[in-house]
Amino acid sequence: MSSLLPTSLARQGGLMASRSLPASVAVRRTLVLAQQMRQQQRFAATTSKVATTKLSHEDALKLLNEQRSLRPNSPHFTIYQPQLTWIASIFNRITGAGVSALLYVWAVSYLALPYTGVGQVLDSAHLVQFAAMAPVWLKLLVKVPLAGAFSFHSINGLRHLLWDYGKAFSMKGVYSTGYTVIGASVLATVGLCML
Repeated sequence: MSSLLPTSLARQGGLMASRSLPASVAVRRTLVLAQQMRQQQRFAATTSKVATTKLSHEDALKLLNEQRSLRPNSPHFTIYQPQLTWIASIFNRITGAGVSALLYVWAVSYLALPYTGVGQVLDSAHLVQFAAMAPVWLKLLVKVPLAGAFSFHSINGLRHLLWDYGKAFSMKGVYSTGYTVIGASVLATVGLCML
């Protein structure tokens, strides 16, 4: 196992040199790889003990949990460079969940208002009057995040439909559609906020 470490580090270093990543990322990747190699060696050492002895149920469960804690973790945010594809994917999920939750909360509370006794104060006429009299900064404070989330999620959904048809899967296509989604979302947000 220890002979794999220099080869893996050299290979990893070669990848980093070809991508010209910052030195801090290279150091983090090297440290993560070295930590994973140590965990694999400890895991192999504890696994070899099991084959030679018969264990009770409690000891076997303890050993299993110990082995699970030694498994290497998959590296994620700590070493990967941010890319448009995964940032757009994360924001697509966040905006989808946010818009859906807001829609359901609004619908249920609007339907429940007449039964709570607050229905006369917060009926449609009062809400329209409040929105008309609200200052511009308050309207924008509410409209911009709502319009931005709705616009981005809707337009990015069209991008996903394009992918479902097998279009724009090349690196150039993925990035050009990603930047198109961002630009169209900004324009749609501005347009919705001007209404």
